[in-house]
Amino acid sequence: MTDNDRNTIAIVGLGGDGGPRVGVQGLGCMGMSEFYGDTDERSARDTLDAALEAGVTLFDTADVYGRGANEEFLAPFVGARRDEITLATKFALVRSDEPGYRGVSNDPAYIRTAVEASLRRLNTDVIDLYYMHRHDPAVPFAESIGAMAELVRQGKIKQIGLSEVTGPELREAHAVHPIAALQSEWSLFSRDVEKSALGAAVELGVTLVPYSPLGRGFLTGAFTDAGKDLGEGDFRRQQPRFTGDNARANAALLEPVHRIAAAHGATAAQVALAWVQQRARVHGLTVVPIPGTRKRSRLLENVAATRLTLTAGELDLLEPIAGRVAGDRYPDMSLTSEAREE
Repeated sequence: MTDNDRNTIAIVGLGGDGGPRVGVQGLGCMGMSEFYGDTDERSARDTLDAALEAGVTLFDTADVYGRGANEEFLAPFVGARRDEITLATKFALVRSDEPGYRGVSNDPAYIRTAVEASLRRLNTDVIDLYYMHRHDPAVPFAESIGAMAELVRQGKIKQIGLSEVTGPELREAHAVHPIAALQSEWSLFSRDVEKSALGAAVELGVTLVPYSPLGRGFLTGAFTDAGKDLGEGDFRRQQPRFTGDNARANAALLEPVHRIAAAHGATAAQVALAWVQQRARVHGLTVVPIPGTRKRSRLLENVAATRLTLTAGELDLLEPIAGRVAGDRYPDMSLTSEAREE
């Protein structure tokens, strides 16, 4: 499956049939500003244009990416193509100058301040999909989702999303105001979302937006040891799954992925993305994964995966992988939904 094997991708309703129509694969823009080493603005802008040309219409950012720089980077693209794209951004993660620090705020006053800052950086009047990036259990959903619902009424945002919440939390929030999308990590390496959140999303008609569907690039088969394969500025050097013995053990788990890819003339990344789409269909779930890339060639490779169909036997070969992965998703799992699963 080559980059030339492409047509415009399929379209789905975000948050149900009444929601905006978006391409069945979106684009995560985080790495265009930081976290994955040096960036190339020209290449990244070319990738944005290629994505839209290929039918990708959901573009995902957050105020925490680059401390606002990622939203500012997207602003010219948003302004030029506003009617063609669905724009998603997030609030809640709070950074400080302390290395590795990640605080979280769901306070209504903070939400009101955060949305105004994002609107200003993005140079737009409205955000199509506004996510709570992480949930603080100390703040009741009635307060935080209530504040977001007020933003909908004011016309500053169109739809509400949540990230990294459990099934019970999703139901609780949805009772305050309809939730359009749940953004959580879901891939061949990470399936804890299936414990409760996925079932709740199906029940409520919430679209699942899997982030890191390529396991932060590990599922491409490019890494065996983060210390050797990644640059000094790459945050994956501190991620448990990318380090030492964990990385080597996880690389060995990809053998069936490579075998299946060879059988289809595809790449390991395409197999991983096809798995997400087909696994979603098993559950009757609308899904819009947002693999991130800064390169046009990778973008076209990822989009082509939407037309790859795996056999039942191939899906069976991939089924055990997640249960064998070595290492947690993050060094500190306290802000993930997994930490709050009962």
